[in-house]
Parts: sequence; structure tokens; C-alpha cells
Amino acid sequence: MTFSPLILAFDTSGPHVSAALLRGDNVVALISEDMKRGQAERLMPLLQEVLAEADTTFADLDAIGVGVGPGNFTGIRISVSAARGLALGLAIPAVGVSAFAATSLDAATPHIAMVPAPRDQAYVLGEGYPTPKLVPADDLDANLIRPLVDPATQVRNIARIAATQFDQNPPRPAPLYIKPADAAPPRDPAPVILDG
Repeated sequence: MTFSPLILAFDTSGPHVSAALLRGDNVVALISEDMKRGQAERLMPLLQEVLAEADTTFADLDAIGVGVGPGNFTGIRISVSAARGLALGLAIPAVGVSAFAATSLDAATPHIAMVPAPRDQAYVLGEGYPTPKLVPADDLDANLIRPLVDPATQVRNIARIAATQFDQNPPRPAPLYIKPADAAPPRDPAPVILDG
């Protein structure tokens, strides 16, 4: 009998919360919801819904797959911290998968994987961009662009990639940030801690 690992994958790197459960080559459950805010509150209940849909539990999992970005800073931190916590608690591996890898899965020709970024820019990796980079979207060759796949396909691809890597001692998932956060440092001085 062939071993069919059970992989739970999830992603909140964009304006969505998505999760897929993969057994062997088959996606047995998938939920993807558009969501600009509230991913932190929605992620764990959504994961439980995906598991319940397949009549399984966290204890049945062989590995976790998680989207690591690039994308929304807060969203990436939500997923990566959840994946690391679950992996530690369940004593199973977690595999971080970039949006570039999820977008490029099954691509047969040279291309530029593109993830939209704020201010008419794009995160890119691929033909002519050997390392991830933030560039003006207008500078890209339209013939080579492979745009970010929809969230449901993205989380399905994260699960498929994780299934091929979880048994290879993957490093702990880490956010893929290509640029610094847009948030400005606080203007007020840090509080003073008084000895009491």
C-alpha cells in the first residue's frame, strides 16, 4: 500500500484566507474566502472547517504547507506564525512556499512570476530577475508575465509543493519580505519603565 501524506496548506498573504487539505494527489477539502481584514480571527476556525469537511483532525496531519509571501506583511505573519506553532505542537514539519513557487508550478516556459504590490509595482522572480525584486509594473515584458494565480489555486499549489518537500527536513517557514514595511516608526518616545 502506498503512503499518501495528509497535508494541510493555508495562505493569508493577500486579501484572502485560504486553506486546502491534500491527501496524496487529491485535494479533499478547500475553502477560500476574500477578506481584507480579520484573517487572524478567521484562520483557525477555517482550518477546523477544512479538516471537518474531510472528517479528519489536526492529529492526522503529516505536514503543514504555508504561503510565505511576498504580499501583505500582517497576513504573512499570521500564516507563518500559525504554521510554526502548529508544526511545533503537532511535531510535524512545516514547509514555507513562496507565492512565486505557487504561481510557477506547472509552468513549462520561461516566465516572470508576478505578485501585485502597492503603488503600481510588482514583486517579481524569473526570467531576467534571478532574485525576488520590487519593480514598477509597467517595466515588465507583458509576454513573459505569469500573474499571481487565484487564492484557491495558490493554496492548492502550496499543498502540492509541500507534499514534495515535507520529508526533506525543510527549514522552518519564514516570511518572504522584499521591501521594508510601509508603517512608520512611532513619533512618541518609548515608555520609561520605573523600578518600583
